[in-house]
Amino acid sequence: MAGGQGSRLRPLTLTRPKPMVEVLGRPVIDFVKDAMVDAGVNNLVVTTGYKGEQLSAHVSNWAEDGIAARINQEAVPMGTAGSVRLLLDELTETFIVGSGDSVASFDIQALLKAHKANGAKVTMALWEVEDPTEFGIVGLSQDHQGELDGDLRQGFIRQFKEKPTAEEAFSNVINAGLYIIEPEVLALVPEGEKFDFSKQLFPMVLEMGWPMYAKTIDGVWFDVGHPFELIRAQHALIEGKDTLPFPVPEGRFSSAGSYFAPGIDSNANIAGSVISNRVAVDEGAKIEDSLLMSGCEVGSNVIIQHSVLGRHVKVGEGAVIRHAVIGDDVVIEPNGSVIEARIPSNA
Repeated sequence: MAGGQGSRLRPLTLTRPKPMVEVLGRPVIDFVKDAMVDAGVNNLVVTTGYKGEQLSAHVSNWAEDGIAARINQEAVPMGTAGSVRLLLDELTETFIVGSGDSVASFDIQALLKAHKANGAKVTMALWEVEDPTEFGIVGLSQDHQGELDGDLRQGFIRQFKEKPTAEEAFSNVINAGLYIIEPEVLALVPEGEKFDFSKQLFPMVLEMGWPMYAKTIDGVWFDVGHPFELIRAQHALIEGKDTLPFPVPEGRFSSAGSYFAPGIDSNANIAGSVISNRVAVDEGAKIEDSLLMSGCEVGSNVIIQHSVLGRHVKVGEGAVIRHAVIGDDVVIEPNGSVIEARIPSNA
């Protein structure tokens, strides 16, 4: 699923769909694609909406991995379940649905095994969080239609709750956005109607008494819904580079906790940051806890801290950027200052 606009990621998503935002120099959607390919999936359809033409060009390159891949473009936004329902005639056996806008690792084979063993109509991947109040939580039971047990990390789904208060939270496992689904479940989605998996379809299936199973995953999961979550995600990926369950893009990791795309070599002071493809950083620049996307140019004596720079941003000599999110193709004048700001790509 890759049809969302990513409004909370603006201005980065003014010029690209959310799944094409980069983490470690790769589009976010590629991480979920890799998990599916590793599980033996060889036929992928990407449901697209906002700026789908960019995803079309990107997905066409996946054939190099020996898989069949294409997009299915929505004419109008149909919601998560509604977009997949457009493929109803093709999805005639058990199928997998993943979110193309999160960095995630899933043992999909283990989820499939649990799905079949428990006779489930839907099986959901879960992720454990410390604070469940910002997510949609899931309550489980040991048996189908059994008693809810908030300590379970695997079992039959008994209850959902969107963004509960601390007092309302009956568990701390959340919907991680990957599902194993049977065709008869998809047939419940009304034709031509905007419809959502988590808010509408899954509560409907639960009310009907159909068995729904869930299993908490290990590994990596990040919802990159906010620009500064991109920085948090890249830190975790850099720190866990030797134990990640998926291949890390080719590049160089520095002792200062940074990642440099292939061919990037700089004498600048760079720590805790990701420097993507075709980025030029002049000597004397200082970059900390930041993300510079492809094609950026940074002049000498520039200071960039806790910021995200979109593609082809040009930063003039001596400029200072702190706690800022800057869209594509922006030019920061020499000795300019950008602090706690979001600058759109048409600035």
